[in-house]
Amino acid sequence: MATEIRVPTLGESVSEATIGKWFKKQGDAVKADEPLVELETDKVTLEVNAPAAGVLGEIVAKEGETVGVNALLGSIAAGSGAAAAPKADAAIAQAAGKAGAATSAEAQKKAGEVAGDTPIKPAAKAADSGPAVSRLAAESGVDPASVNGSGKDGRVTKGDMLAAIATGPAVAAAAPAAPVQVRAPSPADDASREERVKMTKLRQTIARRLKEAQNTAAMLTTFNEVDMSAVMALRNQYKDVFEKKHGVKLGFMGFFVKACVQALKEIPSVNAEIDGTDIVYKNYYHVAVAVGTDKGLVVPVVRDADLLSIAGVEKEIGALGKKARDGSLKIEDMQGGTFTISNGGVYGSLMSTPILNAPQSAILGMHKIQERPMVVGGQIVVRPMMYLAVSYDHRIIDGKEAVTFLVRVKEALEDPARLVLDL
Repeated sequence: MATEIRVPTLGESVSEATIGKWFKKQGDAVKADEPLVELETDKVTLEVNAPAAGVLGEIVAKEGETVGVNALLGSIAAGSGAAAAPKADAAIAQAAGKAGAATSAEAQKKAGEVAGDTPIKPAAKAADSGPAVSRLAAESGVDPASVNGSGKDGRVTKGDMLAAIATGPAVAAAAPAAPVQVRAPSPADDASREERVKMTKLRQTIARRLKEAQNTAAMLTTFNEVDMSAVMALRNQYKDVFEKKHGVKLGFMGFFVKACVQALKEIPSVNAEIDGTDIVYKNYYHVAVAVGTDKGLVVPVVRDADLLSIAGVEKEIGALGKKARDGSLKIEDMQGGTFTISNGGVYGSLMSTPILNAPQSAILGMHKIQERPMVVGGQIVVRPMMYLAVSYDHRIIDGKEAVTFLVRVKEALEDPARLVLDL
């Protein structure tokens, strides 16, 4: 008896995924819990493991297709490879026969529609489409009623919409599509040197969420600068013994997370979010830390950062950073953040205005540490300085609160004993 391979639960607010690649071919022997296929959601990339040992039978969902939760991906037949291949082939042939019959029936049905038996009205197709189609229609201007639907009863699927957007009016049906903003064609000499690559799900989501944050929030940024002398001296003094005891390097992020948590407790609106006409104040501190990867920016969450020591924060950030680079972050690693820290300084950024990580109401931007002349006690001295930026939603956070928050972060970092003494 064949064992089905289905899409697992993808996590809160994630309803679909794209097939990245299959690690096995039809007829290959597989072991239980062996990775079979890679799924790419709009948040993370995850692997689906084999639910049982045997031979990989029919692959139902091909690479590049979009699938929903619990959708059938394929099946595993009993056996151990070559010996079981004929059975698998027979099962595939039987499935192909059924598919052919279904296709024939569908063709007859469509022929009847053309003849006038049961016409499908464009308006009905649009009405039956799901929220993903509606969102794409709103973003692109393509009318779902003008697209040939490949779904059940001629419904327009997300894939149909993406194809229509990508290829333009050629995919549209009888009704003309709404105008779509398209890129002007390049001159021949330039076009031959261009490369067109489809955006990944993650990159599409990054683009959509950042633009949504700009469109929704009344976003404003305030700046300050911090003298990093005290933190750097403390780090240099204890970094070796710290790493020996805790098994992790002492970086700057632990200090910043603890300083932010301390400031969030004093200014609770920075740790809140808007829900309709309500403000939700969160009496917990899940700090999201932006991490750059080859596939794009991901933001894993250090949960209950207020209950962790600086060593605990560094360990958690180290573990999450490794998972991000390995592509093994899970959905739950990315959910529930109440405040975000983004460190552009590791790439050399001197100053920036970070964009909110919605639905959060504020984000702290760290930057490059640079020696600059400063006036201290009437004397010009050279100090390692860092610009700090807090972007915030002015609908919920007043300017006084945002500035006070950033000043508290500055004070804690310039006198790190405050973090130990909780002052």
